[in-house]
Amino acid sequence: MRIALISDIHGNEVALRAVLASVEQAGVDQVICLGDVATLGPRPRVILDLLRELGCPCILGNHDEFMLDPGLIRTYTEAAVVVDAVDWCRDQLSEDDLGFLRTFQARLTVPLEGGATLLLFHGSPRSHMEDLLADTPPEELDRRLAGHAATVMAGGHTHVQMLRQHRGTLLVNPGSVGLPFKEYANGGPPTLLHHAEYATVESRGGAVNVSLHRVPVDRDALRAAVKACDNPMRDSLLRQYA
Repeated sequence: MRIALISDIHGNEVALRAVLASVEQAGVDQVICLGDVATLGPRPRVILDLLRELGCPCILGNHDEFMLDPGLIRTYTEAAVVVDAVDWCRDQLSEDDLGFLRTFQARLTVPLEGGATLLLFHGSPRSHMEDLLADTPPEELDRRLAGHAATVMAGGHTHVQMLRQHRGTLLVNPGSVGLPFKEYANGGPPTLLHHAEYATVESRGGAVNVSLHRVPVDRDALRAAVKACDNPMRDSLLRQYA
């Protein structure tokens, strides 16, 4: 079994199509999305259409819940451009789009070969707004993992790829499809990397392997997509894609 994990698409159709082409070439059995699909980028509705067509399981990210609970974003950040971009995204979505987001689940456990398991979430098992980082202290990781156990645990949220072993469990962050960060932003303005990211988890003959992937993205197409929208993040994204 080979599973592709995608996360943090953030309305970036150009990057998602590049990742899906790479995933198809890699020959996976299933794609699973770890959340934060529509906000901040230029084409939120197209992303939701592509995910519906794909028919993959989707985890509820914090930005997905911001679409369903308008006041929640203001408990997460006071950055006006982010708040405005989230509100702009919500205004683009139909009732059917919101209904699709309501089908996203907080956590998902996937059985692998040989009794291994894959536990999926967005930030941590207990909160989609919580960070799991390469340098999070082990004792703090124990608290954030909240007593959950699995062979592999995977979440997104930080926009930083990670593969870490913690007390025998492999902790994975596939990175971000649409807005990969050069380093952990900790609430500040990030520097974007000019590729798209995902991960694969493979279970074969009793062995479990995890791989991190980076995919080239057409920056001219990115700029054209951003220029064509009136998203409040437009100017910030164009500076990053210069």
